[in-house]
Amino acid sequence: MSEELSRPEPFTVQTDPAVLEDLRARLRATRWPDTPEDAGWSLGTDIAYLRELVAYWADGFDWPAQEAALAQLPRFRVTLGGLGIHFVHARAVAPAGPVLPLVLSHGWPDSFWRYSKVIPLLTDPGAHGADPADAFDVVVPDMPGYGYSDRPTGRPLDSIAVAGLWAELMDVLGYARFGAAGGDMGSHVSRYLALDHPDRVVAVHRTDGGLPVFSGDPADLTPEERAWFEEVAAWGTSEGAYGAMHRTKPQTAAVGLTDSPAGLAAWIVEKLHAWSDCGKDIEQSFTKDEILTNVTLYWLTETIGSAMRMYRANAAIAPEQLARRVEVPSGFSIFRGDVVRPPRAWLERTANVVHMSEPARGGHFAPFEEPELYAEELRAFFRPYRAAAT
Repeated sequence: MSEELSRPEPFTVQTDPAVLEDLRARLRATRWPDTPEDAGWSLGTDIAYLRELVAYWADGFDWPAQEAALAQLPRFRVTLGGLGIHFVHARAVAPAGPVLPLVLSHGWPDSFWRYSKVIPLLTDPGAHGADPADAFDVVVPDMPGYGYSDRPTGRPLDSIAVAGLWAELMDVLGYARFGAAGGDMGSHVSRYLALDHPDRVVAVHRTDGGLPVFSGDPADLTPEERAWFEEVAAWGTSEGAYGAMHRTKPQTAAVGLTDSPAGLAAWIVEKLHAWSDCGKDIEQSFTKDEILTNVTLYWLTETIGSAMRMYRANAAIAPEQLARRVEVPSGFSIFRGDVVRPPRAWLERTANVVHMSEPARGGHFAPFEEPELYAEELRAFFRPYRAAAT
């Protein structure tokens, strides 16, 4: 263990009322853009919906209540690699068998918030109608530059480096072997945990296969894979502008998004709408309070710029790293409402797939959208590997 590692300390935070009043003043002073009639979500964020959300944020949203609810989770900070890392560490409640430690990695645009609903279902399955033998010790860190973790002041960390930090974190917490799971950028982090620490990761679960990288002969691809490549290319053309900005000029966007809470909400809410299984009605997947809890976390921690910079770091990962195949037992739950859903042939090309399912509900934020369904996916996949972690 590195001498640099510190002992985890309990973490609590209470926002200064003056900071919240400044936020409300900025919201009330929003200068709104014009918008074509009946544009809706077709050009990006629906301005009519955003106006409604911002009005509620300014004069109805109760951040202290949401902050208090998040404080019910057992939260800590620890120094890893010179950075303060915030994480949830929730231990199994009344387990009826071997307890599997599980590190859950979030994506963008979120933080530990992504797993806040599912943590109790995983630590105390018996209290939620499931088998107590499926209990987990759950660890949910905020990646560097996200949430309450420190923002790197030098070069941003890529998913490989973050995976290394998570291996150290699990070491600090006393877990020699553990499971890993994640989605979006957290899928990449979980993948590299399995690739670089196969002696410690007993199995890895992901909700996506990432965007495809293939340098071989296209003739070797199955028809399903070729069709998916075309689908991904079309999606990138119509939906990928945010990613191009993050990978190339994140600081340009960060100026406006750090200064304007309405602008920050527009950047995040459009993705919550587009990537969730909401049937074009965002509040079918998230309440206003849930949306604004996520956005307010970004506002208060001033992490939208640092979070976007991780895309820049990941864009520089060497092709040979991207091409590595995961040999650790891998499971995939490809939720119906997610974006760029890969075929099994591609997943098997890139990983040792021992389980794949396609849940009928849920999107890119499945742990938050469908926590019960996501929890059952994890219980079912990891069940055969519990003994391996003891």
